Formats: sequence, structure tokens, C-alpha cells
Amino acid sequence: MNKDFPFTVLSSTQNATFKAVMKLRDRRDREKRRLTVLEGYRELTRAQEYGMKLKECFFAPEMFLGENEFTVLKNLADHGVRIYQVPPFMLEKMAYRDRPEGLIATAEMLRHTLDDLPVVENGLYLVAEAVEKPGNLGSMLRSADAAGVDGMIICDKTTDIYNPNVIRASTGALFAVPLAEATTDETFAWLRKHNIKILSATPHTDNIYTDVDLTTSVAIAVGTEQTGLTERWMTECDLPVVIPMLGQIDSLNVATATTILLYEAARQRNWKMHGKK
Repeated sequence: MNKDFPFTVLSSTQNATFKAVMKLRDRRDREKRRLTVLEGYRELTRAQEYGMKLKECFFAPEMFLGENEFTVLKNLADHGVRIYQVPPFMLEKMAYRDRPEGLIATAEMLRHTLDDLPVVENGLYLVAEAVEKPGNLGSMLRSADAAGVDGMIICDKTTDIYNPNVIRASTGALFAVPLAEATTDETFAWLRKHNIKILSATPHTDNIYTDVDLTTSVAIAVGTEQTGLTERWMTECDLPVVIPMLGQIDSLNVATATTILLYEAARQRNWKMHGKK
């Protein structure tokens, strides 16, 4: 066990530092302090890799899966992050996972605007309108990263993108995908300004998604599971598209539908790039 870095030992749940972390379970507290909670080796390393500023890190070595965690801790300490060793029962109270890995950190939340999104030739973008469940939003971010999306817009958000469950479900993709938070008006204006075609996912069309050209600049818009996209996205989009349902159920989980649509776009672009038809 190599603890070649400075750290402070905390042993009481009455400690003010511990209590401050516990308060971050409340969305209002996260937004007021502009802090969120990261959990696990993979999430911490990805957050730091993509420019998140970590403030504090708590570790319980009894819960580590290997020695890599100590390397992470030393690196964090070298970058000015305050390190605290805590007993397993305290880390379990801070954790969101059923089986925590022994590492939890607080980090400053970034602000994401449309100005942060890259505008690229034949870009692929994802618009998520009012997605409610943190797990779905996290899974969509993970799929967006895997499919090579150039940017994702969280439109009229109802879910805090820095909810620790979003971070967990995204496996750190939240930090890798270029993001913006915007209203519907702002999103339409940005997409139109940059001549990005809008495809809206809906069960109420005959346009099958595999029959549509997804190789030009395009934004794929998806809505909530219960009601789908709002009317404006249906009336002002360039083309509605449908994923055929061959069984008795009439819809897919929004994260699953998003993955299917993004991978069709990735497939078409890969084939075009290699001259395949």
C-alpha cells in the first residue's frame, strides 16, 4: 500500500467536510455551490483527463480493487486536490453505488453553452429534449460518445446533467462529449444558423430511419419516453423518422432508440468514408 501523498484522516460523520459532501445529494445544493460528486476510478480519471477541476477526494483503501487507485490519488494530490482517508462506512454513506470502489471526489461543474459546441463539416449532433431520468440521460451520453457525436444539446432540461447517477450511467462520457444546455428557441436558432438538418424521432411517420441519408450535417432529436418530442420539433423538423416496432410494444426506451439512430448514422458515415455502398 503506497500512500506517497499528503492526506488527512476523517473518522466522524459529524465532520463538516463530510457533511458538506452529503449535502451535494440535493440538486439545489449542487447548483448553488456549482459542485458535483464523482465516484469510481474510471470516472475520476476521465473527469481529470477532460478538464474537470477536482476539489476534494475521499478514499477507503480497504475497498480498492487494485493499486491503480493510489496512482490516481498521488496525481490528484500533485494537482492540488485535497485528499482525505475515511473508513469504509463513511465512504458507503457518500456513495451512490451499491458496491463503491473506494474513491469519491467533488468537482466543479462546468457551464455548457451552444458557443462551446464545435461546428464541423457533415457534423453529427444529438438533441435530447426534456429527458427526465438520469439513467437514460447518462446512457445517451455514453452512446453519443461511442458513436462519435460531434455535440449534444440538452434542450429544456428537466434533469441535472451533473446528477451523480447521470455521471455513473455515462461511465464518464459526460466529460468527453461536447455539450450544451439550451432552450428550444436557442437550439433551433443555432441549428438553422449552421445549416444542420433536423431529424425528429417519432412513431407517427412512415420514414424508416435506415432509408434516410445521415451523412450530411444532421441533428437527431429525441424526446421523453411518455410523450416524445413536443409539437414544435415535429412541425419544424426537416424530416421525421421512425424505428419500426415488430412486436406488441409500441415504443423503445429513449436511450435504446437513441443508440440505434446514432449507430445507423455512424454506419452510414463509415461506409461512405470507405467508398462502400
